[in-house]
Amino acid sequence: MRILALDYGTKRIGVAVSDELKLIAQPLEFIPAEPFGAFLARLAEIIREKEVEAVVVGLPRNMDGSYGPAAAKVREFVAALRTSIPTPIHTWDERLTTVQAQRMLIEGGVRRRDRKHAVDKTAAAILLQSYLDHLATRAAE
Repeated sequence: MRILALDYGTKRIGVAVSDELKLIAQPLEFIPAEPFGAFLARLAEIIREKEVEAVVVGLPRNMDGSYGPAAAKVREFVAALRTSIPTPIHTWDERLTTVQAQRMLIEGGVRRRDRKHAVDKTAAAILLQSYLDHLATRAAE
């Protein structure tokens, strides 16, 4: 069983998945956010194919830890997901994941036009790796 991460955006939703041991996150793809029904169909397909046991959705926070308008949109998205898929859904702090993803892609020599297609799934992988590291730390205690 694996864990799947979603980096929500109004145009594209980045997707990453863990390995079966839940140690390493890998970018998978991005799914267009609209139409929502098509997004849900693709998400259900991925959950089934990858044998996903939980979904983690990035919840944006301001640098001071407070929540802004973007967090409210993500909460609405999570509420819609919970009524549409039976898989447990968790939220996880995604502060600066997109910035980290952009930086990694630039340092990796990815061209600007190619970065826009890679940044969402890379941000989802960064988010997921943070979550997996937290689980590993908690298990070690």
